[in-house]
Amino acid sequence: MALVGGVGCRVLHMDAMYDGWDGLPEVHTQLATLLPPLAEGRPGRYRVYDWRLGRYRRTVEVPPVPLLVLEGVGSGHPAYDALSTLLVWLEAPLALRRERALARDGDDFAPHWEAWAASEGEVLARDRTRDRADLRLDTTDVAVSPEAG
Repeated sequence: MALVGGVGCRVLHMDAMYDGWDGLPEVHTQLATLLPPLAEGRPGRYRVYDWRLGRYRRTVEVPPVPLLVLEGVGSGHPAYDALSTLLVWLEAPLALRRERALARDGDDFAPHWEAWAASEGEVLARDRTRDRADLRLDTTDVAVSPEAG
């Protein structure tokens, strides 16, 4: 757990929760065992996907924290709006997002980009994520390190 302004904070990355390259549309099911228990002050859980093995390999227990940040596509599912404090939409043109993804994940991601982008578009439209966002940030001119998600 990290401290942000003296407040206990935990960042969880959605890419640990996807059920492989085709798992984005149903990743919100992982949030059912994570967010409601945390909102009640109990530990939440999610399964961690092993991209090399092609399957889930373990379950992570997350203790309650004052601030939880979910990072990644699918983190803003509308079923959990009542448990969300702030939904942030990061915007960039598709070509730039592709460039950033391939710089980060390289050859592992390249053969899956088109299918992933299509699935991402469907999920974001289904969930109306951009419309529901409390804050929208244009990241076109933001320098992103290859390690960043």
